[in-house]
Amino acid sequence: MVIFIFFAATWYLSLFSQTFFQHRYAAHGAFTMSKGWERFFFIFTYITQGSSYMSPATYAIMHRLHHAHTDTELDPHSPSNSSNIFSMMWDTRTVYQQILHNRIPVEPRYTKNLPVWKSFDKFANSAISRLMWVVGYTLFFVAFATSPYQYLLLPIVISMGAFHGAIVNWFAHKYGYINFRLRNTAMNLLFVDVLMLGESYHNNHHKHPSSINFGKRWFEIDPVYYIIKTLSFIKVITIVNFPKRQPAIS
Repeated sequence: MVIFIFFAATWYLSLFSQTFFQHRYAAHGAFTMSKGWERFFFIFTYITQGSSYMSPATYAIMHRLHHAHTDTELDPHSPSNSSNIFSMMWDTRTVYQQILHNRIPVEPRYTKNLPVWKSFDKFANSAISRLMWVVGYTLFFVAFATSPYQYLLLPIVISMGAFHGAIVNWFAHKYGYINFRLRNTAMNLLFVDVLMLGESYHNNHHKHPSSINFGKRWFEIDPVYYIIKTLSFIKVITIVNFPKRQPAIS
């Protein structure tokens, strides 16, 4: 039971950091926060994502490139450019590393208003940091696993971010339904987004990238939207982009 609780907590906390801090804040600037709170969420993201931590600034650049070049050869992660899900995720990793280490040129329009903490990111993205997390996860499983089958969850915990990315970037561009007709393959993957905290409403997101609410229809519940509203109410963040009022089907 402990392993399953740990796995669920890791899944949702890691995903929350991705969608709240790296995606909606860093990539799209849907809300603002003070430098102090920004540093807090840097650390919170590192703790919750562990060995699969991604630099918020690098994530933001890569995601902005995805929106600008969706389904083209310049898209850093698209099923249109890969023969299978594993090659797509490896290509994603390659682009991430190239941007992180300044190995490829990036146009200035993709680098505006990024959350930057270079010294922290240097450590958080280091091999020693990732190895420390892998050892820690493994020791946790050794201490609390009650069945050999529970160890099947360990690789997912170690590479949690890749699993989250694969669900959206592969499956939500191949399967699902649409609310908006777009010039790309983005679709809404789940009718009830219980596993992805709003992230699988991908068609909605490509229509309104900077909206704080990824859900558009009555059954599309985005729990992070309500967290954002709460954090705004208590003055932790300031919302910049409110949900647009317009028909969901167009």
